[in-house]
Amino acid sequence: MSRIAIITGASSGMGRRFAQTAAVHVAFDELWVIARRADRLEALSQELVGQTVRQIPMDLTDGEALEGFTRTLAAENPEIVLLVNAAGFGKFQAVEDVPRKTADSMLALNCSALMDMCYICLPYMKAGSRVLNIASVAAFQPVPYITEYAATKAFVLNFSRGLWKELRPKGITVTALCPYWTKTEFFDVANNRTEKDRITYFNAMYDPVDVVNRGWRDLLKGRDLSTFGFIARIQILLVKILPHRLVMKVWCGQQKIDD
Repeated sequence: MSRIAIITGASSGMGRRFAQTAAVHVAFDELWVIARRADRLEALSQELVGQTVRQIPMDLTDGEALEGFTRTLAAENPEIVLLVNAAGFGKFQAVEDVPRKTADSMLALNCSALMDMCYICLPYMKAGSRVLNIASVAAFQPVPYITEYAATKAFVLNFSRGLWKELRPKGITVTALCPYWTKTEFFDVANNRTEKDRITYFNAMYDPVDVVNRGWRDLLKGRDLSTFGFIARIQILLVKILPHRLVMKVWCGQQKIDD
């Protein structure tokens, strides 16, 4: 039985960084990398010299594609030692300015696809297997003008932590990685190019290398939550004790948005 690691969203950002560093932290026979852009997966595979990499160009919101992936696992019956769910996107716009189709796609990728991958992969996991789901510091509070994104990440955070508790008796761990602002291609999609950007103030911007390194450390320790950076930890603490109406008011003030 082959031991495999699976990483979604592997074509860019933190997903790509997790793919580049997976062999340093986890022992596996094959690395399965999933993303929509086949050319990016090919380029990534060329970097991973000495590793057996399976490229799976796939839209995780496509039900037929997920069924095909499910059949592949059933046919090969591998042991999945690692699942990293890094696929996702957001928009820096008011809800009324985000096309409903875009909002539906965000919900489908950030929430449904992540949950589906957990459902699909869990039957192939054993004691010692690990799951890492990328959530966000935004998961801890409502965030106007990133409203849908923050709500999807709240789902990821709570789903992951509940699953961590359920799977602990089986020796399987689940970690929710909650990055603060991190310099990745996320912003290329999130920023609105057709009108004035609503989100322009970023009080800290972290290097994805540092965030991913912290994610690996906390994942291997079996922690249910992983955060990086003093500002991120302070914000998480404050939004737990302050009224969310005040938190939203401060946020809008930072962005110079009239409330």
